[in-house]
Amino acid sequence: MRWQGARVNAAESLKSPLRIPDYRRFWLARFASVLATTGMVVIVGYQIYDVARAEYGMSIPAASFQLGLLGFAQFVPLMLLTPIAGVVADRFDRRYVAAMAMVLDVAVAAALGFVTVAEWRSLPVLFGLAAAHGAVRVFVGPAMSAIAPNIVPAALIPRAIALNSIAFQSGAVVGPAAAGFLFASQRSLPYWVSVSLMAVAIVAILAIRSLPPPPPEARRTHPLRQIVGGFQFVWNERFLLGCISLDLFAVLLGGATALLPVFARDILHVGPEGLGQMRAAPAVGAALVAVLLSWRPLEREVGWKMLLAVIGYGAMTLAFGLSRNFLLSLGFLALLGAADMVSVFIRSSLVQLNTPDDVRGRVSAISGLAISASNELGELQSGFAAALLGATGAVVFGGTGAIVVTILWAWLFPELRRARTFAPQYRLRESGP
Repeated sequence: MRWQGARVNAAESLKSPLRIPDYRRFWLARFASVLATTGMVVIVGYQIYDVARAEYGMSIPAASFQLGLLGFAQFVPLMLLTPIAGVVADRFDRRYVAAMAMVLDVAVAAALGFVTVAEWRSLPVLFGLAAAHGAVRVFVGPAMSAIAPNIVPAALIPRAIALNSIAFQSGAVVGPAAAGFLFASQRSLPYWVSVSLMAVAIVAILAIRSLPPPPPEARRTHPLRQIVGGFQFVWNERFLLGCISLDLFAVLLGGATALLPVFARDILHVGPEGLGQMRAAPAVGAALVAVLLSWRPLEREVGWKMLLAVIGYGAMTLAFGLSRNFLLSLGFLALLGAADMVSVFIRSSLVQLNTPDDVRGRVSAISGLAISASNELGELQSGFAAALLGATGAVVFGGTGAIVVTILWAWLFPELRRARTFAPQYRLRESGP
């Protein structure tokens, strides 16, 4: 810890995390990784929907349900492996954990490229590779999230989170849009580009100087005790529990992205190019807000601002579902992303600054599980709802549900409303094993 303190103290006088060389490497790795994976996921979703309609002769509701199953296929490995991923991030060098997971993801992207070239247009094959992608990405999130606090001083954590979001949202803007155009040009090309980008991310993350080793007791404690300890820590700290569960339930109901292939192909009639633009639109709004937050972070009344941002997210989801104009739909999606970015910035800052380092990997894994569960299970919920209500009804229902959940959480967790700043909202308990 003395070595870590000397390293962090040397950076205390800096005004921006980007002045720290290791953070620049971290940022590049995050950007390249997101650019690769978001583009890949968009194309897998479009291929599954297109194959269901064209090769299997499914109706629009039945093919929409396949998109829900895609979310479920990615959630199952996430649910099973997330507790393990959190312990791994707390027991081993987080750089090597992230890099090894990315190596496995390169193999998945290459397999998708070969499958596309060979025209093995089969739903089981696509579902299987999508599940494999979900499994390996489980280990990337906790490790990457826990690295930044080790290389950035606490005073710069909110700015670092904003910059992290710029990396994520910039990749999420360029990745889907580029993948859509690449897919229209040559169907396997998005996957080969993803392979190259993930290789860049691996090199960048391994170039970060060695991180402080985990405490000796982390190796001595049984992994199952560590898993239980991580969940107990979050459960006992109502503030963290409220932050994490709000994102889980609001996004689970409000997620419209799973049904974007339906809107692109059969409602707005804009094809894969339009799908790429729609997937990128939320990231455009989020990236613009992230740039603003990196320059002038929110500092006051952060709890109320987070809650209002989630309500805005639900309202824009509802508006998108009702829109039948492509440009107007892009605008609603951009505003949706902007509102979500405010919520993510506040929640991530609060979680990072209220979590001790010895449980940061496990708490990051639990937070990542909530985020991914809300995304993947949200896709399953959207698929079910679309089969029953149609795509429009499903999105409108989800947006309304997100608003209701936020109002309910503001009452159930008054700690969220009372959060004035990013300073710890309570005295942290002993973190345990």
